[in-house]
Amino acid sequence: MEKTFSFGKNWQIFLKSLNDDRFKFAEKSLTEFMKSDLKGKSFIDIGCGSSLFSYTALNLGASRVVSFDIDPFSVQCCRYLYDKANKPNNWEISEGSILNKEFVSKFGEFDVVYSWGVLHHTGDMWEAIRNSANLVKYGGYYYIAIYNKRGGLNGSGFWLRVKKMYNYSPKIGKWFIEGIYMFSYLTAYTIKLKNPVSYVRNYHKNKRGMRFKTDVTDWLGGYPYQFATPEEIFNFMKKEFPDFELMNIKSTKGIGNNWFLFKKH
Repeated sequence: MEKTFSFGKNWQIFLKSLNDDRFKFAEKSLTEFMKSDLKGKSFIDIGCGSSLFSYTALNLGASRVVSFDIDPFSVQCCRYLYDKANKPNNWEISEGSILNKEFVSKFGEFDVVYSWGVLHHTGDMWEAIRNSANLVKYGGYYYIAIYNKRGGLNGSGFWLRVKKMYNYSPKIGKWFIEGIYMFSYLTAYTIKLKNPVSYVRNYHKNKRGMRFKTDVTDWLGGYPYQFATPEEIFNFMKKEFPDFELMNIKSTKGIGNNWFLFKKH
């Protein structure tokens, strides 16, 4: 059986670092890219992970929040923040997969369908995109982030091999790979005459409220791992969902996430 990565275990560590500052930057990430608020809108968080963004959507006035993840440890994270929010009646939490149409169909349609950095880890990215986009109601938004496809020595194929190696390594091997990655990453910052200590300390301000070490583990361990160019995403959406209009995009030249915001007309 092929090994997969438990994002939920990683998110449980991340929850210990949550504070008001991280919530503030998570709010900024949601509203600035959408150029809209969430007040009175229904919101579904697909592959909710730490559930930071489910919690944030609730605080931003969402009328209904639905969170689900296939990883039981992520569901535990979600229930932790659910308790922190005083168990609101308008927040629903489930364990399940976006690839399970019967499971997904019970939720209905939403004003905002949100899945950031998740669908490419399902093992069937295109089906995951199809199933999640079907949850958007007319006039609603589809907000996703998908790993960029890139060739070359440091491209997507290279990182696919690294991720497989990481997941099959014992604990000490994982620590070694993480150490090499962080050293290389921060050394590159130093070469550019940037302060790596400041980068790590202020990481959450530019990375959706996230934590540097958590994201390192998430990146190296994130498997299954698929990717697509922006053009491949555009073409798929145009063919499968011609009534969706691209409203905003944040693209990368590297192997990180391309952000997409579509609206259903």
